[in-house]
Amino acid sequence: MTASAGSVAGSVHAPQLTIAGAARSGSSSLPVINPAAGAPFVEVPVAVAAQLDDAVAAATRAGTSWRRTPLAERQELLRRLAAVVRANIGELARLLTLEQGKPLARATGEIQSGLAYVEAFAGMDLPVEVIRDDAAERIEARRVPIGVVAAITPWNYPLMLALWKIGPALVAGNTVIVKPSPYTPVATLRLGELAQEVLPPGVLQVLAGDDSLGAMLTEHGGIGKISFTGSVPTGKAIMASAAGTLKRLTLELGGNDPGIVLDDADPQSIAEDLYWGALSNCGQVCAGLKRMYVPASRAAEYAEALATVAAKVTVGDGLDPGTDMGPVQNAPQLDRVRSLLADAEARGAEVFFRGEAPDGPGYWHPVTLVRNAGEDAPLVAEEQFGPVLPLLTYDTLADAVSRANASPFALGASVWSADQDRATAVAETLEAGTVWVNQHPMLSPSTPFGGLKQSGIGVESSQHGLAAYTDISVLRVKRGH
Repeated sequence: MTASAGSVAGSVHAPQLTIAGAARSGSSSLPVINPAAGAPFVEVPVAVAAQLDDAVAAATRAGTSWRRTPLAERQELLRRLAAVVRANIGELARLLTLEQGKPLARATGEIQSGLAYVEAFAGMDLPVEVIRDDAAERIEARRVPIGVVAAITPWNYPLMLALWKIGPALVAGNTVIVKPSPYTPVATLRLGELAQEVLPPGVLQVLAGDDSLGAMLTEHGGIGKISFTGSVPTGKAIMASAAGTLKRLTLELGGNDPGIVLDDADPQSIAEDLYWGALSNCGQVCAGLKRMYVPASRAAEYAEALATVAAKVTVGDGLDPGTDMGPVQNAPQLDRVRSLLADAEARGAEVFFRGEAPDGPGYWHPVTLVRNAGEDAPLVAEEQFGPVLPLLTYDTLADAVSRANASPFALGASVWSADQDRATAVAETLEAGTVWVNQHPMLSPSTPFGGLKQSGIGVESSQHGLAAYTDISVLRVKRGH
């Protein structure tokens, strides 16, 4: 197969940095690679330290009035922002496919999902909690804005995760500086430009740059909170960097999600859901199913059922109609996936399905299903984050649960069974921020999402996620004399 030239067709206008409501260029630029072509398709400006200082100063100035803007007005402006994004969804989705690689329909779906979260947060309130109200005293606990929020987003779902963070931060009365991954800054920069049609200057700004910009953000004394989605090692570095000014943190980090299939499940009925739970977005999903445990007595059935689904998947350019799965997003990640697979094979693991992928310079990797990998193989013990899935077997359910829980990561997990009550009982024994029954993953704006153990701190989404963008301030009013 050969890679299509579809995703490099047509010119792309390079969006600019957004600082204090205006477009700003940079003294240098960052080439952004189209992973389906393995070559740059546009260059974007890089923010330097002085521009970060300007952005923080603008956010601080804007925050003085933004935090005092009535909640209903902030909510309405957030709805107007969602409307502007929706009106430009075609342009944004194409940019997202060009820089991230996912099929265009899935890029559109990513943005729609992010907008659902924005609109949900636009309907959430921050009620005052009355702790005491009597003749002697009234005590209230109030949720107040933190200040300037740095939202640092990854390359797998750049727009959705930016919107996840922008929505609650703005509703809570904070101002926001978004720093997208250097691999996928284009659509997010364009989002920043579009936001200026609706929001006051300085309320939402977007800066692009390499990892050094991220370090400057986490160390900056003018930033009160960091909301980060990404890898565990980077999350640890951010936590250490934030300690100097005691910044508030939300860290949604990596996972190595197990899925346990019980012996009464039907392989033919659940194979497609299992497959896409694991390998959606080319396997580049933080809460994707990454370790699949099936009964040893039925391993052959599951191998056959999964291979049947995998054989129908078309890997190709995300702008080509009919593409189900795009490339790995970047060269270092492709090298890592290849290394993990080669190591597993050297240890005796067997590839029982290897699909087709385009030839050419893009970051292509075929869908690969593996069995007989040991629990200590890095492919199993670590987060592979690519289109390779290990199929593991167990003899007793207690053994499966023990192995599923024996990980420093605990973002998500799932149990699959024809008996919902039985599956739920097993689910209650699994250690994870979210445990799904007969699905994986499934997220919603009203439900908190975050990890246990080393998979993160705090939660995104829901009223709990909104509260994470606030501090508590207590008001005590003495009555009488």
